[in-house]
Amino acid sequence: MDLENYFEFLTAEDIRVKGTRIGIEHILYEYVVGTKTAEEIAQEFHTVSLEQIYATILYYLRDREAVGKYLENWLDCTNKAQAQFDIDPPPFVAKVLKWKLERLTQGVRVSQ
Repeated sequence: MDLENYFEFLTAEDIRVKGTRIGIEHILYEYVVGTKTAEEIAQEFHTVSLEQIYATILYYLRDREAVGKYLENWLDCTNKAQAQFDIDPPPFVAKVLKWKLERLTQGVRVSQ
């Protein structure tokens, strides 16, 4: 079986583990940034088999430059989206944050 058969290439920016809704970037983030083992990653992603996790890691190791760039682009996009969210949250989120701030300034304990 070719390694690529483990994945669904939806777009150049969206590669998923076949049969799941999990993007390879989530597994690779845990492996590369979180320095987790395949077995530790499997504990977090219950819809992905250990074999699929190993295939994802091997896919990365086989072409670190291209797959590393894919992961880097995802991280950059995620960070930009988070920064934009922080600057201009959706109305509901802004309302909840305002409510929490008002409660805190009144000395009322607000759960996380």
